[in-house]
Amino acid sequence: MAAPDRQRRWPAFALAAVFLAYAVGKAAFAMQARLGFPGGPPVSDAETRDYFLNPALAQWFATATGVLAAVLTLATVTATGRRVPRPLMLLVLAGMAVAVLGGGGIMALDAFIGLGVGWNAYYGVLGIAMVALFAETTRSYLKVTRAV
Repeated sequence: MAAPDRQRRWPAFALAAVFLAYAVGKAAFAMQARLGFPGGPPVSDAETRDYFLNPALAQWFATATGVLAAVLTLATVTATGRRVPRPLMLLVLAGMAVAVLGGGGIMALDAFIGLGVGWNAYYGVLGIAMVALFAETTRSYLKVTRAV
């Protein structure tokens, strides 16, 4: 059994892996100048034409956010990341929470209730898993960095 004050790191590692998989999927579509995500709902040519950014550029931005999210997630469980002032890290985690809850929630709601563009059930499960992994990563960070 783990010591009560010891940080659980596996949720952060799992979440970082999901963020990196997201980045790889977005990079694959960036190289094809396509909007969307591998295995996700198709994006029509009309939607692609009307998009406010060049599709390749938009997907490269999304790739960068996936890599950044993985790095920030790993910062919650590394010694280097612990040197980041706690208030700053909490601000970063709050911003990430908006993105993770939004993205994961949209995928889950769309997959199981049909409110959206047509995400499959496995993406709905992934959305719920991401929210849970993020919540546990944040809880663990808060626990290990709390004032004594």
